[in-house]
Amino acid sequence: MMFLIRSLAATSFIILAWQALVTLADLPHFILPSPLRVATTLWEMKSLIASHAMITTIEILLGLLIGTILGVLTAIQLAQSKLTRYIIKPVLVLTQALPVFALAPLFTLWLGYGMESKILVAVLIIYFPVASAFFDGLMQTPKGWLDLAKVMGATPFQRLWRVQIPAALPSFASGLRLAAVYAPIGAVIGEWVGASKGLGYLMLLANGRAKIDLMFAALLVLAVLTLILHYLVGKFCDWLVNKYQP
Repeated sequence: MMFLIRSLAATSFIILAWQALVTLADLPHFILPSPLRVATTLWEMKSLIASHAMITTIEILLGLLIGTILGVLTAIQLAQSKLTRYIIKPVLVLTQALPVFALAPLFTLWLGYGMESKILVAVLIIYFPVASAFFDGLMQTPKGWLDLAKVMGATPFQRLWRVQIPAALPSFASGLRLAAVYAPIGAVIGEWVGASKGLGYLMLLANGRAKIDLMFAALLVLAVLTLILHYLVGKFCDWLVNKYQP
């Protein structure tokens, strides 16, 4: 409830400030449309926007799912093997050193204008925060817990599953919350580079045709999707930590 109240308060403040700027500066609608004009466009073009929003939502969810799974598996491998850390960790850092905007055109060239290239961009952005945060959590397991598991005769797998992973859940949750914010960015970047559907594509199309109110409407829907995703992922993380952390 408090999250909803804070979100409504923040939204109201932004809308009022937006309207005040448009009114006081007497800005033309092709520079900055008023909130009412954007809301009207959103209602009139709801079917078009909804169809593009569905594509972007699928890309975001698949990118988040695949990126999270890969990040978790990578973190576990890094935590369990020094050789893997020596080989894979530099590659993990390299995935963030290369600009996504530079890689997105290559993904589009290799995979085409369909959803695959957009999902891959989202995965690339999501993968690092999940893997890095979860790996840090696994490596920071309290030594006393590990010693106790060893004394009790736990196997390496039991130590990992029953001690290290539960202890690392708060770190994993932090990485996943961050990934939930990054996921829409990855999908939209992929759509900007090359797409025929999606909110990113619709924003570029509207901007090219000087339909700035439509561009803002699509941007508003993207922001709402991001907030909803962040809220749901946060709730899932809270449940996961409360249920399984020792």
